[in-house]
Amino acid sequence: MTTRAGFVALIGEPNAGKSTLTNRMVGAKVSIVTHKVQTTRARIRGVAIEGDSQLVFVDTPGLFKPRRRLDRAMVAAAWSGAADADVTVLLVEAHRGITEGVEAILEGLQELPKGKKVALAINKIDRVEAPRLLALTRELNERYAFADTFMISAEKGHGVEDLRKWLAAELPESPWLYPEDQIADLPMRMIAAEMTREKLTLRLHQELPYQLTVETENWEERKDGSARIDQMIYVTRDGHKGIVLGKGGETIKAVSQAARAEIEEFLGRKVHLFLQVKVRENWLEEAERYSEMGLDFKDGN
Repeated sequence: MTTRAGFVALIGEPNAGKSTLTNRMVGAKVSIVTHKVQTTRARIRGVAIEGDSQLVFVDTPGLFKPRRRLDRAMVAAAWSGAADADVTVLLVEAHRGITEGVEAILEGLQELPKGKKVALAINKIDRVEAPRLLALTRELNERYAFADTFMISAEKGHGVEDLRKWLAAELPESPWLYPEDQIADLPMRMIAAEMTREKLTLRLHQELPYQLTVETENWEERKDGSARIDQMIYVTRDGHKGIVLGKGGETIKAVSQAARAEIEEFLGRKVHLFLQVKVRENWLEEAERYSEMGLDFKDGN
């Protein structure tokens, strides 16, 4: 039996649907999905099986105009993910078409090594009429020689199976890279921290968009099969601490409950989650925070 395996990089603007597509392909919630742009910091990989092929998805940060060190490191990570992958898929939102951001990505694609396979996936197709879709497809294919084009709705699942089958056939012949039962290669501690950060982002997105990070400080397996997880939420200012805690601690309590429920569902067992908040003014400038997020601090220069 010939097996195939390889890396698939999904690139696109923030909110193009990369995380939703990863989750749809993998069939489990691995990558963090929120309506807040820039939530995928680390290159979380989800693993999907299609026939005799193992597809490892590299969920790159969204490509956008970088302003700060964190932004620059994220954009560098996205492009290096695309350059290293066996196949790259560019996601474009049907209703937004060729935005300034998509223009920049099309230019960036020209820089990829020769012979790189890049497919085009037009996402959120349920939002536009057929003639507009066809015009967009034609225009994008005139701008870059895509290996193939797919019309999909990552959220509803339309067209996703065709894309997955195509990707499976395009991967190089190779033994599988991961044990069959493994869906994400990110350590559980980090996935749990991401789940808590997602809940914070959803709750506080107006007040504290990027000024917080979550780390799992301690993970203890208990005799009864449950796990005790201690996490620290880092904010950059004293005033932010009060926002995260909320009046009478209600915000952090709600976040903790929501995060615990999701971590329990993911692990399939009981979890005791304890959250604390600490002010750390310069976490956005600390090299070790970056490596914990799977980014290279130097890429931010």
